[in-house]
Amino acid sequence: MFASLLVLSASVAYDAHLPPLIEWQGKSVELLQKQGPLTTDFELSNGEISPNYADTMAFVDRLVAANPTQFQSQTIGYSNSKRAIKMLIASEQGFFESGQMANSTKPTIFIQAGIHSGEIDGKDAMFMLLRDIATGKRRDILKKVNILFIPILNVDGHERSSAFNRINQRGPTKMGFRTNANNLNLNRDFTKLDTPEVRSVLKVINDYNPNLYIDVHVTDGADYQYDVTYGYNPVFSSESPAVSDALNQFFKPLIDETLAKQGHTPGPLVFVMDKRDFKKGLAGWVATPRFSNGWGDLKSLPTILVENHSLKPYKQRVLGTYVFLDGAINALSKHGHELANAVKKEQEFVPKQLIVKRGYAKQADTIAQFKGIEYSSNMNALSGQNEVKYLGKAHTYTDLPIYWQKDVQHTVEVPKAFFIPPVYIDIIEKLKLHGVSINKLEGENTQPLKVAKVAEYTFDKAPFEGRFRVSASFDYIPAINVDLDGWYQVTTQQKAGELAVHLLHPEAPDSFFAWGEFNTIFQRTEYMENYALIPYARQMLKDNPKLALAFDKKINDDKTFAQDADARLNWLYEQSPFYDQAYLKYPILMSFEEKVAIPDQKNKEI
Repeated sequence: MFASLLVLSASVAYDAHLPPLIEWQGKSVELLQKQGPLTTDFELSNGEISPNYADTMAFVDRLVAANPTQFQSQTIGYSNSKRAIKMLIASEQGFFESGQMANSTKPTIFIQAGIHSGEIDGKDAMFMLLRDIATGKRRDILKKVNILFIPILNVDGHERSSAFNRINQRGPTKMGFRTNANNLNLNRDFTKLDTPEVRSVLKVINDYNPNLYIDVHVTDGADYQYDVTYGYNPVFSSESPAVSDALNQFFKPLIDETLAKQGHTPGPLVFVMDKRDFKKGLAGWVATPRFSNGWGDLKSLPTILVENHSLKPYKQRVLGTYVFLDGAINALSKHGHELANAVKKEQEFVPKQLIVKRGYAKQADTIAQFKGIEYSSNMNALSGQNEVKYLGKAHTYTDLPIYWQKDVQHTVEVPKAFFIPPVYIDIIEKLKLHGVSINKLEGENTQPLKVAKVAEYTFDKAPFEGRFRVSASFDYIPAINVDLDGWYQVTTQQKAGELAVHLLHPEAPDSFFAWGEFNTIFQRTEYMENYALIPYARQMLKDNPKLALAFDKKINDDKTFAQDADARLNWLYEQSPFYDQAYLKYPILMSFEEKVAIPDQKNKEI
């Protein structure tokens, strides 16, 4: 009883601490069904409630039962808590299998809700849209596209439900939690693939090869007039610029027009440089491949990230999502050919260099008009600094600065191919999930290879997404006499070539290396004893005058070294054949277009 009163109290005043609202009454309220077949829990609660997992799955079953010839439900995976992750497939001809859908003349749209389960707008919006299809109100939809829909991706976080999960979000009355049961953020897992939820998504993409991928979220951050913001990596910072350009030219105008006609205000996907001073400008974010839309950008899979505005009421946000998805479906139906041509162009392009890290530009661009909200800034007694207070009044900013992530901070040369030892079968399995083509080798190696040897490295001081990440600089040296029989080759001359570089090049910030998949190379397991090393080293220096000169020079030039007995003996140990030749060497080898002269020094063999 007490818990029920607490939830009721929270529902009555759940937004009392939030900025005042600008009153909204859009035409899209006509989409709501008060009574009738398949009325959603969202509608029955007047836009306040989103159903729990059990009720959500029951509604999926009701949708399929209402239209079994065109709807089918599939379990695409299980969370670590053993909850089923369901996907609803909608097809006019009943093409539910991936092979059947591949032969369809219609494009396929893949819509994902609840990757952050507190941001669940997409679930209730799509339930309304699918209901309208099932009851015959929107027969036109399946004449245009095939639909793949995940109502809840983060099924475990969805059931960690509370009225107090997101302090800056208006509804639903109770909402899920951001991370999964292992406290991992699914939208940081698109490269490392630690979670069964994201692995399930990639399997769907591999199997069904959708033409458009939409990931529905809700914002954090500043207040503004836009209720539906969305975006994709901009043309000037995209690894698939032709795709971004096609989305700009053919999709954005139609989606924006559809939203505006229904009383919604579409806006750009931007953030704020300084949350305490809006006038300092906006941050134009470019997603890296750990995020769904950054991964899609590298994969040349057209991906739109929807970020509904958290301060707008849940009813408004869900209706806006319905209208957005309706507009996106219409755009895909009309301009799928142009989008497919852009995808083909990007998949055929193989760069010689690849930007793996960007930073915010020092010089700002400007947005001619930005529909913001008036605010005041005053000293706050609690924080001891100036804080923003949004006033609930529309204010249009002109020529507002925006800082895009245009600065190139790190570029790598694209190898011709990567070579992976067979012991890293877990890496091979992840690459397959990423849709990367892999070739198992037989016979002797006939090409020059390079190995990346760690020069300097730093581990993060705290875990991020359950891992201690590592950054390093490298020296690239020839790899001699490597038997590649049974190894795996990943060529970059493939559709997923750019993604493969980001995953396998050790200098890429979202590579398997950076995520700590190869941390065992930083440990040594065999050591020397001085009584054995000293006589061996004496003979080694006698037999190798060049090495003896190098040792003497280091003693004469480096006083610290000269006075450190351990350093002197360790240096000698490193020159001996007893030293661990795999220590600090990245085990994935690379080949490049240019022929590399291979020296004879056997101490450089791996």
